[in-house]
Amino acid sequence: MNDSPISRGFSGRRRADANAKHIPPGQHLTSDFPVLSAGPTPEPDFENWQFQLGDGDAELGSWDWTQFGVLTQTDITTDIHCVTSWSKLDTRWRGVTIDTLLDAVGLTEPPSPFAIISCEGGYTTNLPSEDLIDGKAMIATHFDGQPLSPEHGGPARLLVPHLYFWKSAKWVRAIEFRDADEPGFWEQLGYHNYGDPWREQRYDGD
Repeated sequence: MNDSPISRGFSGRRRADANAKHIPPGQHLTSDFPVLSAGPTPEPDFENWQFQLGDGDAELGSWDWTQFGVLTQTDITTDIHCVTSWSKLDTRWRGVTIDTLLDAVGLTEPPSPFAIISCEGGYTTNLPSEDLIDGKAMIATHFDGQPLSPEHGGPARLLVPHLYFWKSAKWVRAIEFRDADEPGFWEQLGYHNYGDPWREQRYDGD
């Protein structure tokens, strides 16, 4: 993966006295990285790992771990916000943007308006397709300069930092674009369908 082309993202540290305006309402700042998961942490299986991109029943593209590693890599520095009320600022990630994946299969935009994200263990979450493009989302494989650890979703997780962090699904294996929206795991259990931290969209009805 070190030989992959690199696309540099936004970086840089903000002053401490500017932090407050970067923390959404109802959130508190943490320097830790809490581990929250809906089920057991799977062990990475690089030999059998595969990521798929689809549109309904049609497969758009598929990559094994080696193929995924030679796609253009992007570095970003961004804030993340968990629905349980913690925020962590200036986190550093590397991965493959959804724009890069679409470009790799010959598309300039998602083929359908909604997306369902599927992960190890049957976990899913849903998003409007527009929230995955224009640099807003990536499949992250590194955190803070190191390969992403299993407890934080390694070997690969979705990263959608402008939404609450449950939307950044761990152990991601597929994105399927669809014509109709379909609530995912937490959304079916009462979490908000969208999850904008700046509007405190934590639960259904917020």
